[in-house]
Amino acid sequence: MELQMLETERVRLSLVEEKLLDVLQLLQQLRDLNVSRRSLGRILLSTLESCSDPQHGKAHILEVLNALYHELAACEILSSGGPLQQTQSQQSLNTLIISC
Repeated sequence: MELQMLETERVRLSLVEEKLLDVLQLLQQLRDLNVSRRSLGRILLSTLESCSDPQHGKAHILEVLNALYHELAACEILSSGGPLQQTQSQQSLNTLIISC
């Protein structure tokens, strides 16, 4: 029983680590595209606010990382269109709605 719990926790931590690496990679790509720190901060804070539910505990961490990953990926898609679309994507961050 204890071995099974350890294996479950190992798998959970592996998933969290993988998603965290994905999020960090997206953050770096967006910084390379000159997306402002302010815009990235807004995405992060918006994600954290929309996913704030202290009752979920450990399992909630992966959900937050998934939501953050999707929001950053959406920003990257908009940013890859060039300077005009990058400006538009930064303006649209004010109306960002995230669901977890």
